[in-house]
Amino acid sequence: MRIVQESDPTSYSPLLDGSSPMRAIGTVIENIADTDATVLICGESGVGKDLVARAIHAASSRRHGSFVKVNCAAIPTELLESELFGHEKGAFTGAHRRKPGQFEYANKGTIYLDEIAELPLALQAKLLHVLQDFRFSRVGGHELLAVDIRVIAATNRNLEEAMASGQFRADLYYRLNVAEIRVPPLRERREEIPGLAARFLARFNAQYGRQKELMPETLARLTEYTWSGNVRELENVMRRLVVLADGEQAIAALVTRGRNGHNGHGSAPRFTVAEGGLREIGRRGARQAECEALREVLERVSWNRAEAARILKVSYKTLLTRISECSLTPPLRR
Repeated sequence: MRIVQESDPTSYSPLLDGSSPMRAIGTVIENIADTDATVLICGESGVGKDLVARAIHAASSRRHGSFVKVNCAAIPTELLESELFGHEKGAFTGAHRRKPGQFEYANKGTIYLDEIAELPLALQAKLLHVLQDFRFSRVGGHELLAVDIRVIAATNRNLEEAMASGQFRADLYYRLNVAEIRVPPLRERREEIPGLAARFLARFNAQYGRQKELMPETLARLTEYTWSGNVRELENVMRRLVVLADGEQAIAALVTRGRNGHNGHGSAPRFTVAEGGLREIGRRGARQAECEALREVLERVSWNRAEAARILKVSYKTLLTRISECSLTPPLRR
């Protein structure tokens, strides 16, 4: 969970001006920002749904309040209700004191429920009731608490299919989907790639104290690539370009594999053997092996991330970080 203050709506304008689809989204944001309409943001993993949610908050009258992000997939199921709505002392084993939930922290601001499709059905029912009058009680409590918040939800799943299979409540879907924004994948917004690449390059040069430049032929390769991991994958590639001695060659190899049909299965890009010495080659090989092992385990357990974390003996948060770094995506979300 993160709480941030977003007070400058103009800071998002350049990020929404890069292509015709994003300018259209910018227009929708202008129209709905100062209402309290619940917003559902849909799109593939890594397309920029967080950006859209923050832009809505920043353009609204709530921009001086908190923007609270809750990743519904990153919190164990048994803790989700307490995380969202808080709990009273003694509500369950380990509840040694009263704890406010994220809905309370978001009062007078915006709560952003990312990966909303991962909510279990029982909690979907409670969320539906909360959205009706913005009143709820903490776990183990009876006092009704009222909050004044704006709800934004996001998903990279097809909620219509989830409803048809009984995994998502239809009444909650219609309650959330007052205003829907669909963010297209990066391959449909190729004109944004040069600007995004330049922004990431400047950020990582500053972060790592480098002075890497983007060669014209490299930019052409970036524009040509299909980007199954969308903006997040582009960000990771630009980071590698800055930190690796053979960053240009790595991008060339990435595009070649994409052209040959070997990209798009969620596997991490392979690196070419280049300058940097044996130690650097070993480090890159280890990273590649880690991504391949992670992909294999996730496919074996049908993308049950809690089970994968147990098998790999890492925390759930570490697993999600590794999935993002390796640009892996579940089969139904690609």
